Amino acid sequence: MNVVRFSRTELPAKPWKNGGGTTQEIVSWPEGAGLDDFSWRASIATIAAPGPFSVFEGVDRSIMLLEGDGVRLFTPDGRTDHRLDAPHRPFTFSGDEAIDCALLGGASNDFNIMARRGRWRAEVQVLAEPSVVEPAPHGVLLALRGTWRLNGEARAEGEGVYWAEDAQAWQAVPEEEGARLAAVRIVPA
Repeated sequence: MNVVRFSRTELPAKPWKNGGGTTQEIVSWPEGAGLDDFSWRASIATIAAPGPFSVFEGVDRSIMLLEGDGVRLFTPDGRTDHRLDAPHRPFTFSGDEAIDCALLGGASNDFNIMARRGRWRAEVQVLAEPSVVEPAPHGVLLALRGTWRLNGEARAEGEGVYWAEDAQAWQAVPEEEGARLAAVRIVPA
């Protein structure tokens, strides 16, 4: 697979089984993999109602608020209790956990990365200045705010690239003050 370009505005939205929101899948790898057999997955979700998150046994998850008031993520036993209310700050948790979600206001949008534990590890960071994203066999770059030059090609807010089975390094350069880029490297565990 070569580099694939995408835009949030062109990703179809699919409703959740519980009706609490929608998901826009960016990529599920390997190609054609479903929710039970992906090795790694990137998506953007809209959380519109409180309720439980789906359990993904054997999967490590990272979630980051994009827009909205945010949510409180918690487990009934109190082991996890996290307010996801500041944009562009990744929070990592085990997909094995029975996580519940409470809205902190209205609907929120978030960026999600899931990686099958023992096979892959997702390294998620947010860039704010010119950076080199070291080579990784798989990955996702998403312009969170402003326009970024990714290896010289402009990607506006809400646009990005992903790649699989083709180690890529990236020169990421913001075009304006305050720009932010989600940089995800997917590497063997």
